[in-house]
Amino acid sequence: MPRPSLLLSLLTLLTLLTAAPLPAIGYRPLPHLRPNSSDLRFGDSKKYEGSSDFVHLRYHMGPVLTGSITVHTIWYGQWQKSQKKIIREFIGSFSAVNAKHPSVAGWWDTVRLYTDQTGANISRTVRLGEQKNDRFYSHGKSLTRLSIQSVIESAVTAKTKPLPINPSNGLYLLLTSDDVYVEDFCGQVCGFHYFTFPSIVGYTLPFAWVGNSAKLCPGICAYPFAVPEYMQGLKPLKSPNGDVGVDGMISVIGHEVAELATNPLVNAWYAGQDPVAPVEIADLCEGIYGTGGGGSYTGQLLNGKDGATYNMNGIRRRYLVQWLWNHVVSYCTGPNALDQ
Repeated sequence: MPRPSLLLSLLTLLTLLTAAPLPAIGYRPLPHLRPNSSDLRFGDSKKYEGSSDFVHLRYHMGPVLTGSITVHTIWYGQWQKSQKKIIREFIGSFSAVNAKHPSVAGWWDTVRLYTDQTGANISRTVRLGEQKNDRFYSHGKSLTRLSIQSVIESAVTAKTKPLPINPSNGLYLLLTSDDVYVEDFCGQVCGFHYFTFPSIVGYTLPFAWVGNSAKLCPGICAYPFAVPEYMQGLKPLKSPNGDVGVDGMISVIGHEVAELATNPLVNAWYAGQDPVAPVEIADLCEGIYGTGGGGSYTGQLLNGKDGATYNMNGIRRRYLVQWLWNHVVSYCTGPNALDQ
């Protein structure tokens, strides 16, 4: 008969493996209520403005990322150099305080308003860390939520140039190419975040996955640069970097990194009663990119001379990134707001 300690270990492992994570959903073309959103009540404002009496975003005493944040990237599948450059420069723009207004760094200022139990703010410094290429699809072209963790395990234990282990201030970003399907991709999620299980990876590491939807579902995960078939008569907007799939990924990456910073272990900032399916600071503002946004209307955006649509500037590029919930003023905010 197994010892009690062994039984406890087996039960713990079984719980981790059977309780499949239901992480935050990436961008969807229309706002979708979450499993915990019964305690969210939105008024008639397209901005989803409401007081903290209606949106119960709370701090649950868990850690947030107050030290310098390093984003380690795994490129899974076939990626063009130009695609990687768009994404790398976006991540590099989080701390680029001298970028032209409205800026990605100004967008990150909303994330920095969140604190831990000591009152320390989330770090201003976000930098691109080590990168790992998995161009031969080491775990196939169809991934489950758990096999995603196996991809990360392969990257951090690789015999050559493994990704560094940084549980406290490292984020692990798994990006899948447009020919890779991930469990629930397109139907329910465009990206998600959670943390790795020690039983699979060997460490507890905050991570996010975001997929390139160009071939599978651009009308869902790359909206408004592509439009779903049921929205007849609506024309897609021109993407700022000339790549519909990657430009669509940018907002989802921003969504997930913002939530990883404020809720890395799913016990810090979120609304709702169940930490397994939390409503987080980006979930509350899905589909809102500018003043007046809500529903299928993105809000007031910026248009370049080339006809491209965006709402903020990076180091050298323009991007369209969703707004975030500001718990100080209790509504969604972004650097391109007309009242700023």
